[in-house]
This record gives sequence, structure tokens and C-alpha cells, in this order.
Amino acid sequence: MISMHKEEVHQVENRYQMLVNRGAISPEELRQAKFSAAARGQDIERVLTVEFHVPKRLLLEALSDYYRCPFVEYDERFPVPAELLDGLDGERLSLSQWFPVIREGATVVIAANDPADASLRAEVERLLPAERYEYWVALGEDLQWFIQDFLHAKPGHLIGTERTGLAFWRNTMAHWRTRMACYRNDLATARTNLAFLRWGLGVIALSNTLLRMRGPGPGVIVYWTMLFAGFCLSIYGLTGYLRVRRSRMSPPRHQTLIEVTAACLQFLEQYHFIDTPGITVPARQTMLARLGDFLANHCTILYPAPSSRERTHLARERNVLAAQRSVAACYRTIYARARTGLAFIRTGVSFTSLGLGLLSFFSFGVMSMFDSLLFVAGMLMITDGLIWYLPVRKEQSEVPRCPMPQE
Repeated sequence: MISMHKEEVHQVENRYQMLVNRGAISPEELRQAKFSAAARGQDIERVLTVEFHVPKRLLLEALSDYYRCPFVEYDERFPVPAELLDGLDGERLSLSQWFPVIREGATVVIAANDPADASLRAEVERLLPAERYEYWVALGEDLQWFIQDFLHAKPGHLIGTERTGLAFWRNTMAHWRTRMACYRNDLATARTNLAFLRWGLGVIALSNTLLRMRGPGPGVIVYWTMLFAGFCLSIYGLTGYLRVRRSRMSPPRHQTLIEVTAACLQFLEQYHFIDTPGITVPARQTMLARLGDFLANHCTILYPAPSSRERTHLARERNVLAAQRSVAACYRTIYARARTGLAFIRTGVSFTSLGLGLLSFFSFGVMSMFDSLLFVAGMLMITDGLIWYLPVRKEQSEVPRCPMPQE
């Protein structure tokens, strides 16, 4: 027993000798890592990387030099052929510490923690027939990730790249939500410019009324100054609004926002398989509301499971939640357009009424030009506001309701 123990320690020291040669760890620290791993039942590789802070790449290079073969790191995007996984037992592979990663013609590349192990090679030849084999060294932790990712479902149905695809769609939805947030900022800028326009027209109406009611006097200069200031405020607000509307607010119309949001939900067709009947909800008229109700059938209640399957389910669930946020962001953007339209309608009705009142109260004269200006500006605001608001009117009664999950 003592001789076997010494031989095992000597083998470990040889495997990681390059770490000592490069000064990454001392011989005494290497022996301490070996005894610590054996005492706690942990892999020495994990003890070296976590407790002694040995870089993973340096550890792989040490193993590669020892076995004189390439090394391989875990990557869920590995194109592992489905035929290599057929019939393999994950528990058996975990005990033997090997996994098939690549097929190049008649050669199968095997990732193994100990490529020189004769029993491992015999097991590979028995379970995975091929003309030629090539063995690459890999860390035990990476092999466990390979086994969990690629063997937790039937080959060809669910592979390790699924989470990468789901992450891609989450990024796509995040980009679209960011774009919609920029649109909402543009709408807020437009409403701010509308406030300047509203103040300007209000000052014009006030100064116009005072000029007609007070008549000539020392206050005329003040009234004309107010009139000029009102024009400046109105021009400033109108210029800012037209600049924003012309640059970025025109392309994303109501239907465009909904269509792009629906396109961001295409991952449901590729990564979600519903075997049980979903939640029955009343039919909706608008497309966006139907999208919101459709997502309810893809929400799941997950229970802990000791395998990689749970991480994939959680990735699916994160995508569904991201899709719900995207639909909600689309609603917020559409309602921001509606608020902008209502603000224009409200302001337009006020100034149209004020212009008509001034035209009716005072006799026709030179100052009637300003009354007509208020009336025309109000009508233009009402028209523009209706264009923004009416397409959104139907969405207000179609907001999806999130049903409570049932036990």
C-alpha cells in the first residue's frame, strides 16, 4: 500500500512537472495539493486552479507536454456528431473520464483525462468502433461539462449548442428593447419640445390679447416683447420636434414595432416543445396581444435536478421572460407614441378654441393674423396627434393579462 501510494504521488508530480519548471508552483505545494485533494475527495486539478491559483491554460499545457498530445477545452459549440453519442452511457464516461469530441473522416478524436491509460483505450474501442482513434488530453471538469451538455437528451434532439442559440436570441431581444428605449427617448424629447411650443403659443395669445385690450400706452413695448418671445419659444419647440420626427421617429410606426417584436420571438419555434395542453385564453384582435398570450404557454415551473438539463430549462425560461419584457417594451413604446399624440391633440384643441375665441371676440384687423395663426397651429396639432394616437387606440383594450401559475 505504501509503495502504491508513493508511486501514485510520483506519477502526479510527473504529470504537472512543467508547472514546477515554469515556477507556477513549487514541488512542496504540488505534494500539498495532492494530499489535500486525496483527503477531501476532490480532483487535484480543481485544487490546483482554485486553491493554488494555477491558470487553466498552463495546467492544460503541462498535461499536453506530459502525454505529448494536443489538449482540448470545454466548448458547448463543439460540433459533436450525433452518431458518436448514440448508445453512450454518461455514468460510464464519468467514471472513465473520456468523451468523443470530433470525427475527421475515419478518425475519432477522444478527449480523455489520462490518454495513456490502456484500460480507457480498450473501453473506447469496445463502446465506440472506429478505424482510427486520436487521444487528446482534457481536464476532468471539462469532461464532465461535455458529458452533461451532450448526453442529457436523445442525440440529435437536444445538444449542447442550445444554450448558445438561446443566448443569441436573448441578445437579439435586448438589442431591440434598447432600440425601443431610444425611440421612447425620442418621443420624450418631442413632448419636451411640444411644451416649449405650447408655452410659446400661449405667450403669443396673451400678448395679442393685451395689445388689443389695453390700447396704446407705455406697456406696448412690453406686450410686443412678449409677442416676440412667444414666437422664439414656438420656433424653438417646433424646430426641435420636426428634427426628431424627421430623423428617427418616422420609420418605426405602430405596425413596424409589432412586426419586429414578433420576429424576435422566433426562438420559441426552435427551442421550445410543448407536449401538454397550454393555457386557454380568449381570442384577441390585435397581434401584439396575441403574442403576449402566446408566451403564457411557454412559462414553466422548474424543480431542482442534478444535471445539465436544468440549466437548459432555465435558459429557456430566461428567454421566455426576456420575450415578455420585449412585448412589454413594445407596449410602452406604442403608448409613448399615444401619449405624444394625446399631448398634441390636447394642445391643439386648446389653441384652436383660443384662436376661434379671439377671432370672434375682436373685430378683424392686423392682429387677427396672430389669431389665425393660433387656429391653424391648433388644427395641425390635432391632425398630427390623431395620426399618432388612433393606431394605438385598439391596443388599450387588448393588454394581455398574466395568469397565476397553478400548482
